[in-house]
Amino acid sequence: MRDQLLGKTPKDYDVATSASPDQVMDLIGRHKTVPVGAAFGVVMVPGSHPSEGAVEVATFRSDGQYIDGRRPSSVRFCSPAEDAQRRDFTINGMFFDPLENQVLDYVGGQADLQQQVVRAIGDPVARFSEDKLRLLRAVRFTTTFRFRLEPATELAVRAACHQINQVSVERITQELRRMLAHPERAHACRLLLQTGLLYAILPELMHTAGTETQTSADLHARFHMLQHLQAESAEAAWAILLQPLLQPAAADQHNSLTTVDSLLKRLKMSNQEIAEITWLIAHRTALTGLPQQPLHFIKPLLAHPCSHLLLAVTEATHASQNSNSEDARFARNFLAAHSTAQLDPPPLISGNDVIARGIPPGPRIRTLLESIRNAQLDQLITTREEALQLLQQQIAR
Repeated sequence: MRDQLLGKTPKDYDVATSASPDQVMDLIGRHKTVPVGAAFGVVMVPGSHPSEGAVEVATFRSDGQYIDGRRPSSVRFCSPAEDAQRRDFTINGMFFDPLENQVLDYVGGQADLQQQVVRAIGDPVARFSEDKLRLLRAVRFTTTFRFRLEPATELAVRAACHQINQVSVERITQELRRMLAHPERAHACRLLLQTGLLYAILPELMHTAGTETQTSADLHARFHMLQHLQAESAEAAWAILLQPLLQPAAADQHNSLTTVDSLLKRLKMSNQEIAEITWLIAHRTALTGLPQQPLHFIKPLLAHPCSHLLLAVTEATHASQNSNSEDARFARNFLAAHSTAQLDPPPLISGNDVIARGIPPGPRIRTLLESIRNAQLDQLITTREEALQLLQQQIAR
């Protein structure tokens, strides 16, 4: 209902009904329904094709006591007005009656939509004590809709911010992922910091620049970079947000990257997400002076699957400092002028070719292959015959 009133196309539709789960399954057909949460009044109705997804049909209910900060210990079926009172925010507590073609609003959701306010239904302290994930959802709805967080609701978020860790890490990470992939990611991070949620979830960011004042200034600089980030990528945003963990940058980068890796694993991110974020952080300065680098450095860097994100991060960094990135411009022009096959051509020789010339297995094989590969990328050699000839010369030396 919320998205329709905002003039947006809903990503999915949920159905609320006075029919019990058994009645829903009997009406639609038990072979066409999945009682995923029948005890809580929820039945899923899959589409006729997997690409169509599924529709969640929930019986109007009132929740019993919440004992784990996430789910009620019991439910009872009730009226639409009672059901609305258990929901999180007024803008999410409305129903649409398709038979009467009218909005059922028992919580003032329409008024808050017009005033662009995110407000907890009823007592905000009670709403957040029922479900701690709502703390993050308050920030996400406020920022992605470009609304403001109602003062009493924000105060309740601040008071309960440290309780967010009662929620499963997977759910927390999913909310952060959605915020950081959104264009309003900088606003989200500022509100996370303002409400205390940022440090509650990521204590590693505290005092990363030496003092609390320096850390705050550095984080706000990162938020400014996020504001200029053009890629709709949570990974690129994470790379910017976590860069303070690499201070000081020079001596102990390996240990710093280990810290980042440990943090991402604690958040239970996928191996692919971790690989992309750590690669972006490790190569955060790789574009510096790129036009002066040899081709065997430029090509593998730009052939990497995350090179476009590295460009976006670099450009966001320069834009936040009101400067132009000639290095990023060079990289974009280089990418436009070279195909994937030119950036990463098949190697001209393999380890078997080196072994066949009497070199025993060991690190020297890798060194020789790297030397031949660099010559290929530098366009000093273009054929297998030239590569084998150069290999023989390298061995002779």
